[in-house]
Amino acid sequence: MSTTVLPAGLPAPAVEPLTKPYWEGTRQGKLVIQKCNGCGKHQWGPEWICHHCHSFDLGWAEVAPRGRIWSWQRPHHPVHGALTGHTPYTIVLVELPGADNVRMVGNLICAPDAKVEIGAEVEAVFEPHDGADPPYTLVQWRIVG
Repeated sequence: MSTTVLPAGLPAPAVEPLTKPYWEGTRQGKLVIQKCNGCGKHQWGPEWICHHCHSFDLGWAEVAPRGRIWSWQRPHHPVHGALTGHTPYTIVLVELPGADNVRMVGNLICAPDAKVEIGAEVEAVFEPHDGADPPYTLVQWRIVG
């Protein structure tokens, strides 16, 4: 993607040991989430313990960057100074059927007044912010079709 959806000036995400594999995956255009090496279940957000079997033996797995809209909202006020003049925007909760139906939050790439349907299929769009310090890539979502 040659342009970004979000404006410059937003803070870069905090990359720490727990989240580093996710952010490394996004830089490569891959959606990578935790998967328990004990029970095999996927989970999101990253934790030190499995949500299902309570194992501490967690790994990371690439998953299909496709899902469906579970819920959404449209903020009309800027929650950060860099978003002044860039509202409203649409935030979606995306369920990943190929990864034990875990859900992730992200922005939906659409017009500010676009109709959003629960259950609509979406695909990930990897938005690089190469000029940030440090550089990072966000996962945004767009409706399929």
